[in-house]
Amino acid sequence: MEAWKSHVRSALIYRDCSQKEPFYGLFTKVSRLEEMLSLHTDVLEDLERGRTQSLNKNGVLQCPGEEKNPSILYLQLKEEEQVRKKLHQKVSDLTSDLYMKEAELQYCHSQISRYRSEAVLLARGACCVKNELSEYEYQLESQSKVLAALQLEQKTLREELAIAYQEKEELLERWLEEKREEAERINKHNAALERWRNYAGRLSKRLYSRPRQQIRPTANPQVIQRDPTDHPSNKNN
Repeated sequence: MEAWKSHVRSALIYRDCSQKEPFYGLFTKVSRLEEMLSLHTDVLEDLERGRTQSLNKNGVLQCPGEEKNPSILYLQLKEEEQVRKKLHQKVSDLTSDLYMKEAELQYCHSQISRYRSEAVLLARGACCVKNELSEYEYQLESQSKVLAALQLEQKTLREELAIAYQEKEELLERWLEEKREEAERINKHNAALERWRNYAGRLSKRLYSRPRQQIRPTANPQVIQRDPTDHPSNKNN
């Protein structure tokens, strides 16, 4: 069979396999029948050519009855040769497919090894990430506790600050009240002192307005000094 027929048959088989048509078996049978028809046609043509060329010694063609069995044998031989060629081609195709499958299998094994190595690395990385996550969770829990304690301490300090501020306001108010009372006392004292000074001034004016011969006020108001001219001995003389 010519190469183009084999190519067409392979293309049809590939199309049938790819499209998965329900008439794949019919196409296969038709292809085989076409091959057998082509083989029989070739054999008959060869026999006709041999018949016209194979004359006996007397120049007479052989009778059909004598050529019947050799024709059948020749046809069977051609069929067997065709089958052997097909089997040889099939073996070659299967060998090529086997090599391809082995190459694909080796590639798959290499991919499996690579993926296994990557899986091991990813598992180690996942374990490290899990450990880090556990550590971060522990740190987060610790920081949450510390934050809660700080918030409680801050609340306590704010309460104490509010109490201290209130006490400060009360102390400031008391201090201002005491200062006001002290100022009032000082003002009263100053007023009394001013009145006493005014009174002392008027009294001193009255005392200095009298004649100098009269009793003069001394440092001690209870002691009165006499003039030397008023001595009793002088009066008696």
